[in-house]
Formats: sequence, structure tokens, C-alpha cells
Amino acid sequence: MKKSKFRLKINRRPSTKFSKVHYDYLKKYRTKKLLITITQILILVIFLLSWELLTRYEIISSFFFSSPSRILRTIGELYSSGELFYHARITLSETLIGFVIATGIGFLVAFVLWYCDFLRRVLEPYLVVLNSLPKIALGPIIIIWFGAGSKAIIFMCILIIIIVTIMNILNSFTSCDKELIALAKSLGANKLQIFFKLILPNSLKDIVSTLKINVGLSWIGSIMGEYLVSKAGLGYLLIYGGQVFNLNLVMTSTVILCVLASLMYFIIALFEKFMNKIYHS
Repeated sequence: MKKSKFRLKINRRPSTKFSKVHYDYLKKYRTKKLLITITQILILVIFLLSWELLTRYEIISSFFFSSPSRILRTIGELYSSGELFYHARITLSETLIGFVIATGIGFLVAFVLWYCDFLRRVLEPYLVVLNSLPKIALGPIIIIWFGAGSKAIIFMCILIIIIVTIMNILNSFTSCDKELIALAKSLGANKLQIFFKLILPNSLKDIVSTLKINVGLSWIGSIMGEYLVSKAGLGYLLIYGGQVFNLNLVMTSTVILCVLASLMYFIIALFEKFMNKIYHS
């Protein structure tokens, strides 16, 4: 029996020749995008200046709210002592490991559940229950299983991400146009060909959205894990700063977390652009 040859081209390369109307539209789009970026930067600058002035003129207490200048000073002190990169590296490594493992396993499980409809129907209620379970309640069990170290923190990170990843990606896989799938089957496509030619391209946007969600969840998981068992990391600095009422350290750790999370989100955004180029080529 001859092997089935299934070909289905979703998109073609767009023409490089633009009409004047299209050129004007692109110009307006770029101008609007630039305006949005400038506005975002202005909002941040105004917020930081307002924060600094309010604390400097003692309208709000710098003890409780810290200030941008105090945060910069604290960053300089942490850098000088070598603690800045030490604590940031520990939390970043735990977060990245948890993010990669949970996202990879979540994608594979979603694929298996999509491939086997019977298994999906059996396990779906359990996924819903596991997703609603408060993960912090498993903290003592995780410490007993993995000890008070990085393994427990990474596992907490995985636990928070994995169910959300499975449910989001599986929902995207199952939402593909049924008529297109029926057409592919009529052309002789098998299930794997349908997945790579139809399901995966159709789910690309949702997969990237899941990655963006996982960025935030991975940081939540690692910091939550560090709250439980850490002896180092940004979560440890947050706890220590709160215990000794050093709000400058607490706010500095929070700012560093925001910067690292933003960089991670930016990398995912670049990945999205890269995948869109491949998909539309």
C-alpha cells in the first residue's frame, strides 16, 4: 500500500509589493506603535518621579514605601557585597528550570490527551480538581519528599505551572476547526499529519499565550518555594527584609523580580515573532 502523501498549505508568502493605501496603513500602524511605547515610558517616568518626590517631601513615609533613590542605593550595596548576582542567579535558575520542565511536560501530556480521546475524557475531571488545589497546602509534603533545597523549590514551580499548561494547550488542540480536520482525513491524512499540518499551526498563538502566562506563574512558584525552604534567593531577601523591617530591601528585591520577569517575557515575545515568521514564510 502506498504511503499517504498529505499536503495542506495554510498560508502563502505575502507579496512584497504594497499599494499606496497599504503603505499608508503601515505608516499609521508604526506611528501608533511608537506613540504607545513613548506613552508607556512616560507613565513609568512620571510614576518614579512622583514616588521620589512624595517620599522626599514626606507626604508619604519613606520607611513604609521606600523610594527609587533608596532602591538604587540598596542595589549598589548588594552589588558591592556580591549578593545581588548571587541571589538573583539562584532564583533565576530555579525559575528557568521549573519553567522549561513544566512547559515541556505539559505540552507532551496535552498532545497525548489530544491523541487519545478516551484518556482525555477519563483524566479531564482530575485535571480540573488538581488545578483548583491550593499548591501551598502541599508545602510540608514537598519538603519531606525533596528536602529543604532547590529541588523542593523547582518542584513547587512545576506544580503551579504544569496543570495550567496542560489545560490551556489541550483546549487549543481540541478547538481546531472540525471541518478542516474532516477535509484532511478525506485527503488521506493520518492523525500525526493532522496534528503537524493543522492542529499545531492553529494552536501556535495559544501556545505562545500559555508561555507568557507561564512566565508569571514560574516566578510565583519559585518565590513561593523560597518562602517555604530557601536559604538564598530573591524570595529569601524578601522574607529577611520583612523580618528586620528593612523595606528598602523588600522593595529592591521586588524591583529585581520585575526586571527579570520582564526580560523573560521579552524573550518569549521574540520567540513569538520568530515563530510567526516561520509560519508565514
